Amino acid sequence: MLFSALLFGLLGSFHCIGMCGPIAFMLPIDRGNNFKRFYQIFLYHFGRIITYSIIGLLFGLLGKSFYLFNLQQYLSIFIGILMILIVLIPNKTFNKYNFSKPIYRVISKVKTALGKELKKKTPDTFFTIGFLNGFLPCGLVYMALFGALATGNAWEGSLYMVVFGLGTIPLMTTAIYLGNFLTGKARKYITKAIPVIVVLMGLLFILRGLGLGIPYVSPSPASQQVDAQYECS
Repeated sequence: MLFSALLFGLLGSFHCIGMCGPIAFMLPIDRGNNFKRFYQIFLYHFGRIITYSIIGLLFGLLGKSFYLFNLQQYLSIFIGILMILIVLIPNKTFNKYNFSKPIYRVISKVKTALGKELKKKTPDTFFTIGFLNGFLPCGLVYMALFGALATGNAWEGSLYMVVFGLGTIPLMTTAIYLGNFLTGKARKYITKAIPVIVVLMGLLFILRGLGLGIPYVSPSPASQQVDAQYECS
């Protein structure tokens, strides 16, 4: 499960450059002092990961309710199918049913707060920017949150999102240092690759939910493992 979080983070960072890149490019970092620059970028990433961990904790807690009712496997299958459907259903269909309108006001406030923070250069600014940045809507973050939900545990859900956040750091840091370094062709290839990876991750979640007894990929349900232990004894 954590491997999928890392993979989402690494791939998601390509998407993040397009979505969150402008914020990263505008960070008021001190380019004349290497130590200060490193510390400021660290605070920015730390702020983002704190946000991801909090959201992951909440989604993991939500997933725990499915676990208590012994529905965790069904949840994993459902999430896998949902991931695949999100990729296969045309964007026009999603645009007809915009479910994000109720949170537009909250997002607008986050963007306003980000605009104010980007004008500052105080030590806490970079942490605050990262923290607020983590709340901005992003398709790959949503996919990662599905994974946190499937963990069925608050702390594992939080850890899942922390690993996701860590996966975004290398490319996002490169973007901060070098700016918009991806060419048009590279962006096209990445755009085409991300849906394929999401489908593969969806299939992995489905396999995990089926409990086929494949170690690490599709482990047997806990109830079956207990029964097997009783038979052996």
